[in-house]
Amino acid sequence: MGERTADGGNGPARALVDNVRRVIRGKDEQVVLAVVALLSGGHLLVEDVPGVGKTMLARSLALSIHGTYRRIQFTPDLLPSDVTGTVIYNQKTSDFEFKPGPIFANVILADEINRATPRTQSSLLEAMDEGQVTADGTTHTLPRPFFVIATQNPVEYHGTYPLPEGQLDRFCMSLTIGYPSAEVEREIVEAQLLEHPVNALGPVLEAEDIPVLQRRVREVTVHPDVLSYAVELVRLTRVEEGFHLGSSPRGTIFLVRTAQARAFLEGREFVTPDDVKSLAVPVLAHRIIPAARSRALSEARSLIQGVLERVPVPVL
Repeated sequence: MGERTADGGNGPARALVDNVRRVIRGKDEQVVLAVVALLSGGHLLVEDVPGVGKTMLARSLALSIHGTYRRIQFTPDLLPSDVTGTVIYNQKTSDFEFKPGPIFANVILADEINRATPRTQSSLLEAMDEGQVTADGTTHTLPRPFFVIATQNPVEYHGTYPLPEGQLDRFCMSLTIGYPSAEVEREIVEAQLLEHPVNALGPVLEAEDIPVLQRRVREVTVHPDVLSYAVELVRLTRVEEGFHLGSSPRGTIFLVRTAQARAFLEGREFVTPDDVKSLAVPVLAHRIIPAARSRALSEARSLIQGVLERVPVPVL
């Protein structure tokens, strides 16, 4: 990838967004949020009904960055070693060797993650936090970039294990894709009459370009007043009525980091309060627990919207 250009160096990132939009139609905001999560170095949780494009979003991102892609179908009988890998005995060498699991890829689709047991869910924690896997006392580094898109179905609760708060906190943001409009749905059907558009999708970046873009995102300037605004938004989730559990400091970090990524995508070298405000709901909603102990994201999002209305937006 070339040096920073007059557009602020965001040309490759914009090309990534445009390429994914060729497959994920009518959901521009969701595509941008997914790319923002990737550029922020975080991971994405998608809660939605079946068939709205969750799998295609992950595949499209992997193809667009010319990266490796693995889909892991989470089921109640899935073991941690089925995800991370296992140590096996090699009779030819008379030695034990590590056989990597499907998690060793650039883009991971953890499909229906809440169907696996808490023990298997927790096998992702080290990988998501530190980009590595430890097996039999030996640490194995995961490829870079490493991006997890986890999905869960909000309308099926039988046989599911809700993600614990510690696991949810590892995700940079959460979003829903939703049903397309009638017009867009017609376009989707017509586009797939002969072949799925994802089969013709080519890369616009190389996988090794993503860490470079992630470093450039970190260079985007954050004004002290904007930083204070983000901190205050998170602080209120811990003290306001209506919240049983507020966001962790990790939520504040990702709120600022995703705001940097959004500014970078738009070709700016500085973060605005609007960047923070637009990302507060997807970054914070899954990290908080309403006083009613409800796990519905819709209620959590409503609480975050209320906080946004109460905190004055700084004028720069």
